[in-house]
Amino acid sequence: MTPFYRLAARGAIIPFLKAVSKQHVTGVENIPREGGFIAVANHLSNLDPLTAMRALVDEDVPIYSLAKSQLFEIPVLGHVFSAGGQIPVYRDSANAGNSLAEAERRLLAGDPIMIFPEGTLSRDPLQWPMTGKTGAARLAMRTGARLLPMGQWGAQGILGAYGSGFHPFPRKDVDILIGEPFDLEEFGSDTSDHDAVRAATAEIMRRITELVEQLRGEKAPRPFDMKYDGDPGKGNIGVRRPDPPASSDHEQPSGPGAPSGNPGDDDGDDEPETAPEQQS
Repeated sequence: MTPFYRLAARGAIIPFLKAVSKQHVTGVENIPREGGFIAVANHLSNLDPLTAMRALVDEDVPIYSLAKSQLFEIPVLGHVFSAGGQIPVYRDSANAGNSLAEAERRLLAGDPIMIFPEGTLSRDPLQWPMTGKTGAARLAMRTGARLLPMGQWGAQGILGAYGSGFHPFPRKDVDILIGEPFDLEEFGSDTSDHDAVRAATAEIMRRITELVEQLRGEKAPRPFDMKYDGDPGKGNIGVRRPDPPASSDHEQPSGPGAPSGNPGDDDGDDEPETAPEQQS
């Protein structure tokens, strides 16, 4: 962990999180201590990238997150992100794939990377993980890197999604459950095989969702899928359609992480709306 990283995390981010939350982390024994890996987590709040990263930084494991390029343009903050080694994501541009290329380079160099596979805050009105985008799966399949699943619950009570406000007091409980690392070897390494990539993505989301189920103490419904349930538009929570019948052309398995009903979902640019700094 570089001195700058440690200063940003221990001197600013962690004190802020301690002021607004009581964080409880289970499963730290599952965190790999050597080599690159891909941490993957659910995404309900713009605060939870910090809480997820804090769980790793508290164990002295620096993590590098993919973050929206606009954050790097903000005076002072952008310099902090750049100096801290975070990875900008250029959405809807010719440079959109550069973030995954840089993440791959970092992984092969032994750095851990964090990706939020949903690619944005969950639009599910029930606050469960949605179907995922394929970037994390493609990155893991190309590099052979292990994935570290993380489920979290509670940060959305501090900083809610889509205009629901910042509620720092009283301090809220934030619970994080870290699962066992796994790989995607069974899905192969051919990222041009769309079915394999989608199945691998579903497996990632299934593992994340199972952790969230344990935190919430209840079973998840089928994943909210904007290709089936509808895209509510930027900044809006979605509305669930009735579950499709088994015979429907839009048939979707009901288990956690079930893949999208659209076989063309191979866009893979997991561009998580991530605030990159290590929280802590």
